[in-house]
Amino acid sequence: MKDKGVILSELFEKEARTVNELWDSTFASDISMDTKKAVYYDQFKWHIFSYQIKNCLKEEAARNAFDAAAKDELYVMYQNKPYVLMLKNAKDTVSTDFDSEEDIYIFDKDLTWTYVHTHESYCGPYFHLAGGFK
Repeated sequence: MKDKGVILSELFEKEARTVNELWDSTFASDISMDTKKAVYYDQFKWHIFSYQIKNCLKEEAARNAFDAAAKDELYVMYQNKPYVLMLKNAKDTVSTDFDSEEDIYIFDKDLTWTYVHTHESYCGPYFHLAGGFK
């Protein structure tokens, strides 16, 4: 992504935990603990999309929405990794830039949307708007 002018920095420990908590509180706070347990949210947060708990776009529609989204500054979070990446000047990133990644959650700095690429070829990718689709 350096060839696209993206500036990458890594967030660790407290900062990474804070970003993870922000994702949870923005995209999954309205889901009950019982539902989270039932869909194995603790294993893969993206199950809220694959189990259709949250409305989202899937597959090519998700890719197209991500490609069209405003992306100046992004967070990139991995399932079960202790760090989060911060991408600046990321406006030219596209979904295919992340095709080799697994269980990755990408979202804008304002947490208005999230794009998820899973390790399962038949699940996702997913694109969800925090305010829902109209």
